[in-house]
Order: sequence, then C-alpha cells, then structure tokens
Amino acid sequence: MPAVPHTRPARVRGRHRSRAAALTACLGLTASLSPGLLAGAAHAAPAEDCAVPFPISDLERGDDVTGLTVSAGTTPDGFTGEVLGVVKDGIFPGLDMVMARLDSPAIEEAGIWAGMSGSPVYAEDGRLIGAVSYVLSSTKSPIAGITPFEAMKGYIGGGGAGIGTAAGAPNKHVKVDKRTAKLLAATGEVTAAQASAGFRQAPMPMSVSGLRQSWLDDLKSRTHLSKNVRATGSGGGADVSVDTVVAGGNLAVAISNGDVTVGGVGTATSVCEGEVVGFGHPMEFTGKAEYALAAADTVLVQPDDLWGAFKVVNFGQPGGTITDDRIAGIAGHFQETPDAVRFTSDLTYGTKQRSGVTDVYLPNWLADVALYGAYYNHLLVMDSYSPGSERQTWQLKGTDESGKPFTIKYDDLFSSTYSIAEDGAYPIADALWRLSNFPGVTLDSAVAKGEISDEAGYYRITKLEQKVGGDWMKVKTKASVKAGGTLQLRATLTPDSGTKTKTVKISQPIPAKLAGSTGQLRIVGGDSEYLRIWRTSNLAEFKKALKDDPRNDAVAVDGTLGKGAKKVTVDLESSQVDRTVSGRKSLTIIIK
Repeated sequence: MPAVPHTRPARVRGRHRSRAAALTACLGLTASLSPGLLAGAAHAAPAEDCAVPFPISDLERGDDVTGLTVSAGTTPDGFTGEVLGVVKDGIFPGLDMVMARLDSPAIEEAGIWAGMSGSPVYAEDGRLIGAVSYVLSSTKSPIAGITPFEAMKGYIGGGGAGIGTAAGAPNKHVKVDKRTAKLLAATGEVTAAQASAGFRQAPMPMSVSGLRQSWLDDLKSRTHLSKNVRATGSGGGADVSVDTVVAGGNLAVAISNGDVTVGGVGTATSVCEGEVVGFGHPMEFTGKAEYALAAADTVLVQPDDLWGAFKVVNFGQPGGTITDDRIAGIAGHFQETPDAVRFTSDLTYGTKQRSGVTDVYLPNWLADVALYGAYYNHLLVMDSYSPGSERQTWQLKGTDESGKPFTIKYDDLFSSTYSIAEDGAYPIADALWRLSNFPGVTLDSAVAKGEISDEAGYYRITKLEQKVGGDWMKVKTKASVKAGGTLQLRATLTPDSGTKTKTVKISQPIPAKLAGSTGQLRIVGGDSEYLRIWRTSNLAEFKKALKDDPRNDAVAVDGTLGKGAKKVTVDLESSQVDRTVSGRKSLTIIIK
C-alpha cells in the first residue's frame, strides 16, 4: 500500500468544545479567491500520494481519523478526529456520507471553514476515507460530512466514472434521522434543533477579484448575467506553482484569470500519475469541464461566528486543466491549461492610460468577465466613481460556423450622468453575451478601447421642422410632402446643461409611385435605445445589427412609407454631434 507522503500528527487530547452559533446561511466550502494573474510558467510535478480508498463499510463509530488541510501558506497541516457514523445514500443513491468530528487549533478557532472542502481524511492504517465536503446546516461546528474516496478515485484517469451512471444531481442538503440528530447533539457542539437540520453543501458562488461587493451588486441589473457571484478582498497573485497542489494542499480552479479572476479555491484530496481529485462535491456540476487548474497561497482563515469562517487566498501560477466537475468532486491533470478567450480593456483618461487583460476559459462566462473587467479598469483609470463620456471602439475576432475567421469592428460614443464606469462597461458585455451564444461560433479575442472625458452632458430632441419651399416650418405629429419630391426634416437638439442648441438635418426622397399614400416615421436619439442585437440568432444577423445600429451621438429616422408592393423602408442617420442624443418623436407622413 503506498504511503501517504505527509506526517499525520498524534491525536489531540482534551479537545476544545467550540460555542455553536446559528448561521443565517451555510458556507460554500470552496469559495475563496483573489486577483492574481495566472501567468503560465514551467513547474515541477507535485508530490504524489496515490491514495488507497478505505471501505466505508468497514468504518465504525468512534474510529480515530487524521487529515490534512492548509490554514496558512501552502503546506498542509494535520488535524485529528473520530467517526460519528454514516448517513446511507446521504449524498446520492448509492453514495453515503461519513460524519466525523474534527480537531486542530485552527478548527477549534473557526470550525470547518470555506476552502477546507476536499481535505483528505485518513483511517488509522493510512488508507483514505474521503474528503471533507459538507457542514452542519445553520451552525459553526467542527462536525464535517465526508464524501467517500471510493466514489472519487474513479475520477482520476478521466471519464467521470466515480459513482456510476445514475442520473441526477447530488443532494446539497443531507437530512439525518432522529437517532443521528440525537447523536450529533450529544457531542455538545450543536443544539438538537441545529443537529436536526442536517448537513448542507451550500450553492457555491463564484468569487470575483478586484471588486467590492457593493460594486458587484450594482452590476447585477442585467438579467442575462450571472447572479451567483460574490466579491473577495484578497491581495495580488502569489509566487506559488502547482507543485504545491498535494494531498491536503490548496487547489484553485479558475473560470478566468488576469485582471479579473473568477473561480474558487478548495483542497486537493489525492494526487496520482499527474492527476488530481478534490473538493468532494461539484463546483458548477458541468460534468466535463475546462477550468484552469492552479495553486494558491492561503493568507489566513478568517473566523466568522455569523456567516462561518472562510479562507482568504492569493492565486498562484496555473499548471493544468480541471476536466471533470462531478457529483463527488472535481478532477484534472497537471499539463497544459485550457484554451481561453482574451478580453482586453484599454482605457485612456487625460494623461493616464491602462490596459487590463483577462483570459476567460468558459465561453458562457465571457460577458460577465468582460463587464467586471471593463468596470474595474474604468475605476482604476479614473480613480473615481463619477459621470463622464467615452468614445469606445471594439475589435472582436473569432471563427464562424464554417470555421472561417472573422473580425468585427464597432465604435460609438457613450455617456452617463451617473457612472461612466457602469454605462461604459455594459455595451461590450451585452454584445459578447449575444455573440458567445451562437452555435458554432468561437471567439478568440475581444478588445474594447476607450477615451474617457469628464463631459457627461447629452442632447434631447426638442423640436422637429420640415422645409417647405425655402422656409423651415415646425411640425408636431404630421407632415405633408409631394410624391417625386424630397422630405427634408430638421431636428433641434437642446443640451441638458447650457443654452446653445444644435440642429441636424435628414432628407428622404419620396418616389412618385407613393402618391396618395401615407407613412409612419420615428425620429429617435441614438442613445434612447439598446443595441439592436437582442433578436439576432446567428453571426450574420449580429454583424448586420451592429452595422445598422444608430450611433448614440446622432439622430436616427426609421419607419415605412406606403403599403404593399409600393412600400419603402426608411432607415436614415444624421451627422454626428459632440454629445449623445436622447428623446423621440413620431410623424405621420401624408404623400400628395
């Protein structure tokens, strides 16, 4: 039997009985994150343990256990404990959950903390019982639920063969019977009511580096973007490589890395033949996965009697790919990192310029990461949360449904009387969300460049005039024009501040065939509407929608004249002005 490559401590006597505290929400055991740039680098292979599973059927109540986890730095520390029992089919039909009371100085202070998920728990003979992965509902406690390594071992080697092929998701709430609840309450760590609530593997929110939670909350207004995220306050990247990802060591999983890092950190359960398995429960439960695998450096375990303790970490260097996200844990290899879409936010504000780069591994997260990255870069460049305007250009590159490369370019003026950081970040995120959802379309890179100004003003359409003869005549809801002539309109634009107005002109030829008919036109400020991309269903429609979308700093006129075979579609745009334009008017056109 291979030896476990870490020294496990002697059993700690005289265990401290930690005070139970009710939680209003249970911990997600793997959600700890920080904003380190995961730069690829050569690295040594991590130490392997190639653990042998201990049969859960051989466990007995009172059996001594030992384990490994990281409470500071990258080196695992030991903990001890005893088996309390087994909940049959607790995690999934055919997948039991082991209950154990664990003990170490760190656990005495904090209980089972977020980031401890995956910590290996060994029997006295050195075989691996499983991974810490569940906590008691609504309480801080040293009592843990353990996912059997018998179910996890099959993930090493790929294929997701850990527990067979039964359909369904794992139980996030593991109920216990009255006898088991009485047993748990007898430990003195929890009340009878808390014990009766059972164990919970709470939904794991993705952690986002670089943003405050209040800022992140402000960005959740778009319904198509993820709500399952939370901010972290950790520092920059750590100089640690994946050779520290050993049994009981930190195991970082990144959905993106760079200027904005999204993902989670838990613990590796076992390493063997260049592969790792960890967490003991899913991350996103995607089955097959392509997350980046990385190391992490633990800054501290932060006790929290209300919400539960959590591990604060800095990401280290990537050195592999998480390939499986399954019922009983995640697994991957220490080889190349997965392909990524590179998002760049390049901003200039006066004499200050900054380019923020983030690699995104999951296409369905590209829009979220672009929003966070653009917003974050605005705040850094402007060093304020303030109004402004921005001339922005995009360049989007990828391959279409047939595998042919494409490049999309777009430019416009955006403004905000509230926060240009928000209003300057949403458009590129919206476009990338739509584009990344087209079947067969693959994105390679997205670059958003912006020149920011403190000018936050805008124009509103306040008056319409029609040129009749040689004079401009005010019109409200109707205008008459001769067939074979030209409809000439002029819009007066009034600024929100100051008194100097502007005018823009638009002309539409009227075919002679339309004599005796009518039409309806809308005169709209370009900044009054969202990008016209939401109803597009493929790349060709998306390109056309972006091309036809009226600029925010212009006035658009659209509608139809005539009916049936004689119908003429109107789609015009005025010259550009120095501010964005809002407001709208409608005109009925009578053609004589």
